Amino acid sequence: MAKTKTNMLTDRPVSIEEAYEMRPRLWWLYTLIILIVVSLLTWSGTTVEFEGFANKGIEVAKGVGYGLTHPDTKLLFNLTDEGVPYQLFQTVAIAVLGTIIGGLLAVPFSFLACDKIVPKWVAVIFQAVILLIRTIPSIVWALVWIRVTGPNAFCGVVTQSVCSIGMITKMYITAIEDLDTKILESLDAAGCDAFQKIRYGVLPQIIPNFISTVIYRFDINVKDATTLGIVGAGGIGAALVQCINSSRWSMVGAYLCGMIVLMLFIELASTKIRNKLTRG
Repeated sequence: MAKTKTNMLTDRPVSIEEAYEMRPRLWWLYTLIILIVVSLLTWSGTTVEFEGFANKGIEVAKGVGYGLTHPDTKLLFNLTDEGVPYQLFQTVAIAVLGTIIGGLLAVPFSFLACDKIVPKWVAVIFQAVILLIRTIPSIVWALVWIRVTGPNAFCGVVTQSVCSIGMITKMYITAIEDLDTKILESLDAAGCDAFQKIRYGVLPQIIPNFISTVIYRFDINVKDATTLGIVGAGGIGAALVQCINSSRWSMVGAYLCGMIVLMLFIELASTKIRNKLTRG
């Protein structure tokens, strides 16, 4: 016997089969969406021209594959400033400083860009600044700051600090807007002052989200630090590009192996910490 439910218009029990037949017919909407997606893919494909693989490109691919299977072990365990450990340490140091500075600067930005806390016109101004920061890619920021600080690790720190502000502030604002205001109302009814409401009502709600966001951004910054090194902003990227340009594939393999191990470790550690913060 099929289960029934009541028709809200006639108060007559409706069987599951009747309810299924009364379902909205949206086949035309699904067809339209498919046609739009296919049209966009077709239109996008007309701008992509593939003329085959370049001979030098194939050689580079083979060289990278050879380097990964035959890394330079001397370079991999070289503890001087030319070795892989030092280059990785510099890359992580750039990411750490850039993330911490960006995360701290994002705190006032996030409160000033939240229209629930400040007047609307103030929030709009800071939201525009954040949007400007997020619009410009990190590689462009690096090229700009290189003109100011010169090609060094400090340029990488400044670049990552600025880029981190854009993303972290966006996540901070979301956490602030999701605050449970009933807790604040309860504390207010209990006679708590503003500092106590922030201490016991606001911070316990936002700190886990803030820390999780900073950890996630650090994961991104470690990868970006490698890319920024290509344009001279410090890190392992510069040494990696030099080895690729000179076809020293064993050295390329050593740098890549070090990066793979580092990223796996950071990924596992950051995921575990974020899960711990989320689940408590």
